[in-house]
Amino acid sequence: MKFYTASSFKNIESVRNINQELQRIGYIHTYDWTQNDRASSREELERIGREEKRAVMESDFIIVLLPAGKGSHIELGIALGLGKKVFLYSLENADLASTSTFYHLPEVEQCFGSLDDLLGKVAAFQHI
Repeated sequence: MKFYTASSFKNIESVRNINQELQRIGYIHTYDWTQNDRASSREELERIGREEKRAVMESDFIIVLLPAGKGSHIELGIALGLGKKVFLYSLENADLASTSTFYHLPEVEQCFGSLDDLLGKVAAFQHI
């Protein structure tokens, strides 16, 4: 199965850990945005945007690691619009004041806790 992980630059190490672990157990990563530097031109923004859009479209599921920025929420919207499974992941339970209505849709599975907790939910989805 193919996956994409969305988050903000401040979570880059956690995103890399998630990606490495999923790849280690056989999942295919559609795009690794953690290899990019921050875009410094419109051309770079467009190129990265196209790659990230393609990656979400090619994925069987996406993981959104909170806290996430506006780009990640756009990726969340693309995934939902395409009917993709979304795993919303945070180490801690999200505060309702900082939540979104889209976090509570049936195609979004919230996961709070360890990386192993997330991997367990992903594995269960694969076997549905």
